[in-house]
Amino acid sequence: MSLHGAYDPDNIFAKILRGEIPSVKVWEDDDVLAFMDVFPQSEGHVLVVSKTSQARNLLEIEPEVLTKLTVAVQRTARAVEKALKPDGLSLMQFNGEAGGQTVFHLHFHIIPRWGDRAMKGHGHAPMAEAEQLQALAARIAAELD
Repeated sequence: MSLHGAYDPDNIFAKILRGEIPSVKVWEDDDVLAFMDVFPQSEGHVLVVSKTSQARNLLEIEPEVLTKLTVAVQRTARAVEKALKPDGLSLMQFNGEAGGQTVFHLHFHIIPRWGDRAMKGHGHAPMAEAEQLQALAARIAAELD
C-alpha cells in the first residue's frame, strides 16, 4: 500500500479497537490504546494507537490527535524503561509499504533494547505466548505515571 488511499476498517488494529480480536492491554483511555505486540522484536515491545483517528499514517493524522498520541508514547516509554531497565529504547513509526508499514492504522512501536541482545526484524519475529505478554504488560502498567 502506498502513502495514499482509503482507510480499511477491517485492519487488525481496527478490529482490536472494536474488541473483535483480543489484545494484551498495557493501558488505555478514551483516546489511546497501548498494547503488547504479539510478534515482539524484543521483550516488552509495545504498540500505541489512536482510538479516535482513522489515519493510516503520519501524513494523515489530525494534529490534535497526534499530540495526544505522542504524549501517550512518551508515558508508555517511561513505564517500559522503569519496568524493564533496558539499555535503550527504539521508537519506530513506519509510513507506507515501502517505508516498512504492515498495518495501515497509524501506530508507534516502543521497543526495549539491550546491548547484548539482538533485535528481531520487523514482521519477522515469532509469536509470543499470551502469558508472557500479560506478565510484561502488568509490569509496565505498574510503572505508569
